[in-house]
Order: sequence, then C-alpha cells, then structure tokens
Amino acid sequence: MKAPQISQLSVASAFDGLDLQQKLYAHYMAKAAWAGSRIVLRQVSPEANGIYDFIIALYDGCDGDWERLATQADVEFHDVQLLLDYAATFLSNMGNYYGSGDQKFTPAISAEKLAALAESASPRAAVLWKQVGRAVLQETPLGLGPPSDLTQSAYYPGLEGPSFQDDMAFVSKTIDELAILPENTRVERKRISPEIEVFNILQASVAEKTSTCQASSDLTSDGRIIRLVNGDHKEEMTRISAYLSKALQYASNKSQDHMVQKLLESFITGNLETYKDAQRLWVNDKAPPVETVIGFVEPYRDPLGVRSEFEGIVGIPDAKETKVLGELSRMADKFVCRLPWVTGDSDDKGPFEKEKFEAPDFSSVQSLAYCSSIIFPGINLPNYNDIRQETGYKGIIFSNRMVAESRRPRGLHLVDESEQETFKKNRFHAYYIWVVLHEILGHGTGKFLNESTPGSFNFDPDNPPMNPVTGKPVSTWYGPGQTWTGVFGDLSTTVDECRAELVGAYLIDDQDILTLFGYSQQGDVTPDDVVYNLYLQLGTDGLRGLENYDPATKKWGQAHSRAHYAMLRHLLRDTQGLYTVICDQEAGKLTVKVDKSLMIQLGKPSLGRMLLRLHMYRCTADIVGCRTFYEDLTTVDDEALKWREIVIAKKDSPLIFSHANTYLDGDTVKLREYEPTTIGIIQSWAERGIDAVVA
Repeated sequence: MKAPQISQLSVASAFDGLDLQQKLYAHYMAKAAWAGSRIVLRQVSPEANGIYDFIIALYDGCDGDWERLATQADVEFHDVQLLLDYAATFLSNMGNYYGSGDQKFTPAISAEKLAALAESASPRAAVLWKQVGRAVLQETPLGLGPPSDLTQSAYYPGLEGPSFQDDMAFVSKTIDELAILPENTRVERKRISPEIEVFNILQASVAEKTSTCQASSDLTSDGRIIRLVNGDHKEEMTRISAYLSKALQYASNKSQDHMVQKLLESFITGNLETYKDAQRLWVNDKAPPVETVIGFVEPYRDPLGVRSEFEGIVGIPDAKETKVLGELSRMADKFVCRLPWVTGDSDDKGPFEKEKFEAPDFSSVQSLAYCSSIIFPGINLPNYNDIRQETGYKGIIFSNRMVAESRRPRGLHLVDESEQETFKKNRFHAYYIWVVLHEILGHGTGKFLNESTPGSFNFDPDNPPMNPVTGKPVSTWYGPGQTWTGVFGDLSTTVDECRAELVGAYLIDDQDILTLFGYSQQGDVTPDDVVYNLYLQLGTDGLRGLENYDPATKKWGQAHSRAHYAMLRHLLRDTQGLYTVICDQEAGKLTVKVDKSLMIQLGKPSLGRMLLRLHMYRCTADIVGCRTFYEDLTTVDDEALKWREIVIAKKDSPLIFSHANTYLDGDTVKLREYEPTTIGIIQSWAERGIDAVVA
C-alpha cells in the first residue's frame, strides 16, 4: 500500500463560536456518532474489530512512543512507519478495505516484524496479533461484494457461494411482504439441522426480541425459516442511545428535542418508521447551530444496494459560505427549469418534475465528527424518497473536508504537461461548484411516477405522459410500497450518483450560477476557465474511475467511480472529437485532451442526452432499460483495461483525515485537535474512547 496523504479537519474556530449549551449538545452528539464505530467495523469485515483492538493495544503498550517500541522490539523505525501508515489508513477507512473503492489493503511491513512489535508492546497486543495477524496480511478477499472466493460482505454472515442471489431473493420477498425496511439490518444464515435452514434478519436495536416471520409449514417444504432478530449491535446501540439521552438535555429547540427523542425510540426498538419520523423533523429544523446526521444512512457497500452503513456526523455551520449556498438554494427553482426534462415554466415543469422545487436547507459546515468509512465533501439527505418528495431534504457541504481537495489535484498525470499548472490552479473552483450543484439540484430534482396505494396514482394511468426519450407513453412506474433502492438494487446508488454528477456538469456553464459564485471575465479565474476545467476533470475522473474496477471479479467498487467512467464513455461515444485519450503503454503515459471549441456545441447536449435517459429510467422505475444502458456503458473493454494498468501504476496516495475530539473539563467542553500525521491520527482514536463508560 502507498503511504497516505493526510489532511487535518480543523474545526477549532467554528467550535469556539458556540455557546456552552451548543458545545454540550455538539459534544454528546459527537460521542454518540463515534460510539457507532464498532458497528461500521463490523459491517466492513469479520476481522476489522480485532484489527482495531490490535492497533489500540500497540498504542497503549508503548503509550504512543513508537520510537521506544521500535527500540524494544529491535525493529528499524522505517518498518514502524510502515505499520503506522497501515494503522492510520485502517482507522481513517474504519476497516481494512478502502472506503473509496472497497479494495483490501495490507501493510508493507513483514509478519515477523509485526509479531516482534506486538510481543514487545504488551501481552494483550501479542494475543491479538495471533488472532488477527493472518487476516491483516492475507490479500484475499480482494474486495467487498457478493460473498465469493474473491469478495466478501459482512452484511450477509453465513451466506456464500452461487446460492447467494437465490437465497436473498427468497428473504427479500418476505421482507417486502412484511414491510420491514432493510437499512438497519444484516442477514445471517444458520443451519440448525440437516433439514432446516434459518435466515435471521438481524435488526440493529437496544431491545432484544426474536420472532418468526414465516413458519416452516408455510414454505414450499424446503425447510427454510425466516426470523426477525432484534438486538444486532446491541452494545453499541445502547451506548449511542445513552449519549443521545445526554444530548437531549441541551437541544436548541423543540424540533431538535423531538428529533432526538424519535432517534432514541428508533435505536431502542429498531423501528425505522420511527427513524423516518426523526428524519422529517430533521429536515424541518432549519439552520441549526449544530448540524447532525446519525443512523444507518448510505447503502454504497451493500452488494444488493439496500442495507446501509452506520454513520454519525456533527457539523458546525460556516456562516459566510452558507450565505452563498442559501442564495443558490433560493434561486434553485429557476435553474431546475433549465434541465432537459422540464417542459414548462416554474409553475408547471411537466410530468417528470415536482411542481414547485422547495428550496432546501443548504449549509456549509465544518465537521467536528464524521464517523464513516468515507468522508464525503458534500451530502444530500435523507435517502428516503417519500420524505424527499413530501417533506424535503437538506444539503450539506463540509468546508474543512473541501480544503483537502483544494490542495490535491488528483489525476494530474492524466493532463497534458502544458496544461498541468492551469489545471491545478483552476481545479478546485470547478470542483466546488460541481459538488454544490450535484447536491442541491442533482439529488434534489425529479418526480417519481407511482401508485402509492392500489388504484391511487400521482398521474393519469389511462393517459400516461409521453416519455421524451422514446416518444411513447410511459409503461412502467413504482407500485405500492416500491422504492428507488428496492427496484434498482445494486444499480441504485451508482445511477443516482451518475445522474447527480450529470446535473452539476450540465449546469456548470450557466452564467447566473457562475456570477453567483463570483466568477467574471475580469477575474483571476474566469467563467471560461471553470467550464474548461470541469470538462477536463470529467476526462481525468472518468479514467481515474478505473482504479476501482476489479478485472478479476468484473465488479465496480465505488458508486461514484463507476458513474465517472460511464460519463466519459458516453462522451467518447456520443461526440466526435470532443475528447481524445492518448495511450502510450511503453512509456506508461495516459493523457486525456478536450477540444475547448466543442464543449458547449457537443459536450453539453451529450451530457443532456445521458442525463435525460437516466432521469427517465429513475422517474418511471424502468430498471430493465436502465440496466441495459448503464451496464453497457460501464463494461470495461480491452482498451480500457490497458488504460487501467497505467492509472493503477500512477494511482494517487490515499487521502486520510485527522479528526478532533471533545472532552469535558469541569463545567466546560474543550476541543483537542491532532497533528495531520499517522501518529496524530492513531492518538486521536486511542483518546476517542469508543468503548468508554458513558458519563
């Protein structure tokens, strides 16, 4: 593995601006967020919690004095640094698979030296090394995915082999019939006798309860039983709930108070309908002094695309940046009318867009806590489409996370040498606007055609609207109880991200948007510079996406990477001369070029055509058409495999983050930030106290 690049998520100035009540609320919500760390580790791999314990045992054994440990073990400090690189990368990804890409990473230090360090650190570290050493160093499974020889998924303990899809189809049918929401579940298979097989739907909660969903006599005599088992992650859910109870005492308003109460009820019982009530309250809690997200949120790592990773976020708004985002939010309805499926004006946008685009609460925050396997620059939540359509949503940009992007021109080697300095100079400007448009308009637009209950439609089924792609009336829509993730399954996250990325790219040349962000022809960075850099970034990101494609399994490991490749592949096919990819395999050089004169003439219409297709698939629940289109675009042919070899050889160092901690000091709350070094990251986790008694 490569040595990581480290960025500090500095939050001190924002935290100091809070009053004592707000600091206490932020402190306890951050403790609740980090208390879910072991859930994330458990969701990543069976060995991840053990590896975490081993790293902390090493730290405790030497009191964070790694040079002393090297001396005691008679190991060169260079080798200890290889261990530190692994440990910090593991902690930042919350597991031994990269959060972005889902590929396994192993330390560059030898087993013998690791064993010597463990023996010298403490008896506990030595025991833990014997337990996890093999898993730490073993290169397989190569990645996360459907259970097989090459991939694994901790969402499905006991399920493996070619029967996985059939087994889960059987379980999913019962889950759908009983309206059990899947986000906070795992599915476990156990054989209790030669004839009887049990599938346990493990639901995260404090309360413990087991109930049979379907008796064996009701089955097709194949001896399979399904049970709902509450109490998964019980210890962590108990600790999280205890911290939420503490935070409840310091809520800023009634809406926030009710939200935390609903979160508590949901975490205790496992009931996700109650969690959805909390999400509705969260959406309506506008511009809070401390912003939070906690629960089972993103389904990126589930190979079926429905079960979600635990996530806990606490952020403190940045007033200056939030003001600009708020202005964009207020103007958003005007920009929606410029999207390719909108056929009318702001009062009637046509059948595939909401009548009125409700301006979301859109803020820029500095993250105080971000417990997740991947730290996104921006998010748009909730992921429940009924809430988004009926109540609304929030967009959040993480300004201290964005700082890392401003210093990191990824894929620079893919740009012609004559343009590299300009690309570095302008990249962040284009990237920031792209992310903002992605979150507010990419994830915020669209109207799903659905039959909410039998016979109750949000359109006229006897005179269905015309599909602008096919020129024929739509023939598919969402049935009662059907959801976007349920219908589109493994494609749902990547298609949704691709559509959102396309919206941002399609609107990037809009002069009103560029003016709002302060770009003019007289500026140091002009609107033309922003647009050109975005199109060049579409090329570099499309090629970089191949990092997260595994030729052995023919699977994509990251939703955004697959989306970026799909966009580039579509542009290459759909435009003549806009993009040129030059591959010199002997020299190990891959370059992408953009014809500036064709961007608006050919590029924008091409992006619009792809965007319209994905939008229509999504609005009409057309999974068949979507799968045919998207899987064809993201098939990696022999030429692209050659590109991938060069991309992998010049892969950027992984980006990891140093988070702050809060702690009580008498009647006050203090913040401690850590150096952006591997040692600093490990210290921050050792002092985070994720197993501490709640006080």
